[in-house]
Amino acid sequence: MKELFTHILHLDFEWLFSNYDRTVYVILFLVIFIETGVVAFPFLPGDSLLFTAGLFARLGYMDMSFLVLLLFSAAVIGDNSNYWIGRMVGLRVLKLKFGGKDLVKQEYLDKTHSFYGKYGVKTIIMARFVPIVRTFAPFVAGIAEMNYKKFLTFDIIGGAIWILSLTFAGYFLGEIAWIRKNIELVALGIIFLSVLPIIIEVIKHKKKSPLP
Repeated sequence: MKELFTHILHLDFEWLFSNYDRTVYVILFLVIFIETGVVAFPFLPGDSLLFTAGLFARLGYMDMSFLVLLLFSAAVIGDNSNYWIGRMVGLRVLKLKFGGKDLVKQEYLDKTHSFYGKYGVKTIIMARFVPIVRTFAPFVAGIAEMNYKKFLTFDIIGGAIWILSLTFAGYFLGEIAWIRKNIELVALGIIFLSVLPIIIEVIKHKKKSPLP
């Protein structure tokens, strides 16, 4: 299991297919579901995994139509599970500890609250493209008891945009030989672009913080 987890984090699709064949579909579904549906796992690959999955679909490893429907389902089901966890369990989740440490970091929750304060209900769509916030946005919506119909509508729209844009980006850019030969570098680039907004916000926050 540890070896599988390591290869997932490194987006080693060739290893995954050589060892799991078509079961990779199940693995991808679970990764996206857990990343969007369990607040304790915001570090799982999201954007880069979708891009790489689309690229490998281009190379003939997977059926693109089925892949898109599968990942869209995982994203929406994950978000909705997270929403209802937040709504039913609420802030009690924040008190849970694992190995003496908080299972859910308060700073992640604060960051998501700030995101909501800035973008309102549009956060449900925009958060799809922001690591960590993507995982916590539905949870916070549940805690705040956001109207479920409104949440579901924005969640479906955001999920569709997120899945389609990144998987098809990988699918079409997979035609480029350099990208096919440098998948790891491309994945790192996507990860960097994904966390760039967070880095910018941290820098802004530090500049605004008064000196001791």
